Parts: sequence; C-alpha cells; structure tokens
Amino acid sequence: MLVSILIPCYNARQWVGQAIDSALAQTWPNVEVIVVDDGSTDGSFDVIQSYGDRIRYVGGPNRGGNQTRNRLLELARGEWVQYLDADDYLLPDKIENQAKLIQSLADVDLVIGPAIWEYYSSDGARREVMEIPEPLDYWSLLASWKLPQTGAPLWRKAAILDVGGWDPKQPCCQEHELYLRLLMGGKRFGFSAKNGAVYRQWSDQTLCKRDIRLVHTRRLMIEQQLEDFLRSRGELTSSRLFTINLARFEIARSAWAYDRARSIGLIRQIFATDWWFSPRGRAAPLGYRFVFHAFGFRAAEAVGHMLRNGIWSRTI
Repeated sequence: MLVSILIPCYNARQWVGQAIDSALAQTWPNVEVIVVDDGSTDGSFDVIQSYGDRIRYVGGPNRGGNQTRNRLLELARGEWVQYLDADDYLLPDKIENQAKLIQSLADVDLVIGPAIWEYYSSDGARREVMEIPEPLDYWSLLASWKLPQTGAPLWRKAAILDVGGWDPKQPCCQEHELYLRLLMGGKRFGFSAKNGAVYRQWSDQTLCKRDIRLVHTRRLMIEQQLEDFLRSRGELTSSRLFTINLARFEIARSAWAYDRARSIGLIRQIFATDWWFSPRGRAAPLGYRFVFHAFGFRAAEAVGHMLRNGIWSRTI
C-alpha cells in the first residue's frame, strides 16, 4: 500500500525542512514524498531542492492552497494520500498506525484521528491533543468543527477525486468544505484513536485569524448546506439540529462584537428551527444561560460585556 505524502509550500523556509524530514522518517515502508512550491519568495524552494532525489518536487507561480493541493493529487502515485502543510510535521509512526487500520477495515475512504496542536512562541512550544468526542456521528462532528485539520487523516485519492477535489474558490474552512462533500457523496469514514499529525500554531497572519467575518460566513454556509442535505434525506435528527444551532449560537456570540444585526438574525434563525433551543458549553456558562432564558440574547450579551470589561464590579 503506497502512501503519497503531499506537501504544499508557500513561504515556509523556516519550517519546510522539518516537514520533509518528518515525512522521510515515517516507519511505514512504502511512501513517496512530493512537494509543490506555490511561488515562494523567501528561499523555500532552495530548501526543497536540497533534498535531491530523496523526494519529488516541482515549483511554479503562486496559485493558492487548494489549487496546489489538487496539483499534488495529480502527481500522487499512491492509492492513499497524506497531506502535510509545510509548517507542520508528522510523528514517525503516524502513517503506519493508520495504514494498518485501513488494511484491517478495507472499506473506508478516509481515516481520521485527533490532531496534536503545537502552540509555538519565542518562549518555546506546548502541545495539546485535540480529541474527537464520541459518539462518532461524523455529521455532528463536522457541524461542531470537531473533524480534524488537513494533516490528521489518511485520504483515499479516488474519494477526493470523486467529489471534485479541493475547491479552488474556497478561501478558508477548506478541509471542512471538503469533508461536507465527502459525507454528502456517501464516502466512508473510519476512526483511529492514535494521533501523529502535529499542527503548528505560530502566526497571527493566517486568513482564519485575520478575517473572522469571512470565516464565520463560510462556516455558516457549510452549516446551512449540512442542515439542508440532512433535512432532504430525512436524517436531520434532533441531536444533529441542536449541534448545528449551537454552532450558530457560538458564531452569534462572537459576531456580537462586529455585527449585532447578524448576531440577532442568527438567534432568530435558531429559534425558527428549534423553539426549545437551550445553549450549553463554554460559550454559555451557567450565569449567561440564566440571563439568556430570563431576558433574552441582547440582555445576556450586555451582562457578558459588563463582566468582561469589569463594569459590573464597579457598579455594585
């Protein structure tokens, strides 16, 4: 079973060598490593070329992340692919653990597992495993944004191609949009509790952090598509609807800081589909829930604003 490790690179000179080294160090014996440099201007391509014939690599003009992932997919000779962003890396047995599971199941199109997030700063790095909660209802996991980052799964190449590849017009939430099309296309998900993909958080300049409005817009589109599809199939259970609405609620709370009309519209949408909706989790602590149910969303946000800014303690 050949696994193609696919590394898209754009201006990652500081990290791309570690990504390639981690790919070459995999304990699974049958891998190929392919790197596509997406028009880097920082010398990344020099690092890539230094590996010579140990890897396959190509360069070209800047076309964007998803077009680069599609180009890598074209170059891949393996039936299975491992995506690895150039600023991330793999633990040595990552592919071996998942490949053995695939061989034992034989009827899956991708295997997911928890990613390891590495928060990097000048003071060092700390790791946190982003667990995938059970039960493993993949629709609900997508709605709650619990399906893992791009490098965590092993993907069957044919499954990605069957649903049209990576969408070049998708500026963010890219793996989530692909997960949605895979689920809608009837592709089969498998789960491995073992982790081995390290997702490095080191910059505040990623699109997801620079433009939260765009992220919210794209995520809401995915949530709506997910709801519409499940409703059309008669598979929108109360649990799945709650998870979708909880995602809308969390976005409404975040969007309150920049677009209150949008926040209120989301709350109205929630109650239009579930009159008995009651938020829970980190976005709705006990005190917030009390005010929310007694006085409404606007009052709860007003109290939350006072508590966050210390106004409440100065007025009592």
